Amino acid sequence: MKIIRYEAESTIKWGVIEGDAVREMEGDPFGHFHLTSKTTRMQEVKLLAPCLPSKIVALGLNYRDHAEEMKIALPKEPLLFLKPSTSVIGPGEAIVYPKMSKRVDYEAELGVVIGKAAKGVSEERAGEYILGYTCLNDVTARDLQPQNGQWTTAKGFDTFAPIGPWIVTDIDPHHLDVASYLNGERRQHSNTKNLIFGPRQLVSFISRVMTLLPGDAIATGTPSGIGPMAVGDKIEVVIEGIGTLNNVVVAEK
Repeated sequence: MKIIRYEAESTIKWGVIEGDAVREMEGDPFGHFHLTSKTTRMQEVKLLAPCLPSKIVALGLNYRDHAEEMKIALPKEPLLFLKPSTSVIGPGEAIVYPKMSKRVDYEAELGVVIGKAAKGVSEERAGEYILGYTCLNDVTARDLQPQNGQWTTAKGFDTFAPIGPWIVTDIDPHHLDVASYLNGERRQHSNTKNLIFGPRQLVSFISRVMTLLPGDAIATGTPSGIGPMAVGDKIEVVIEGIGTLNNVVVAEK
């Protein structure tokens, strides 16, 4: 099932994609809902970020090939940081290149969307708390990242967390190709089998630190090949079994 959040007839709605149409949902996917009989053609809707997380819990160095690229030893436990809810944008929206930075990078990532509140969850039961998976771009002001021990400034700008285009509920996340394309040229390519810590491990670990709320997202880390974007660039995150997240880069006004 592909779950979307969308705008149609000047109203924001939830729905499920069926072929080239959207079937409207009554309620939302994080609680009680049912699918109505009302459908709308895909070309008549505007896709929005498919979740509104209270927080994005992101991973540093969670691909073996990325750790090798950075010449850093594999972490013994997940390296966590947070991106704020205000960094979220949807498919087709613009990433704003901040005046404070001289280098802004793309980072293609598999996003895990939480379906119900999770606290102290075991790894064996972690899958019960995952609604599904989406594409996520962990945009980073790379030149600002080493300036302090925390990554909040480099990772937390408005528009630095594109998410979408939808949430897929029925895929195996353990063997998915992950890629990024800058202006049509492939820059990153790996597979989630190279993750050091998989989605269920992450849900379990994070939930022992903080409560994960419905709609929260986990950015599972990026593979090797990270690089800079410029104003006017188009960046695509492509994940097997999910689809393509498209965004453009614009200058801060």
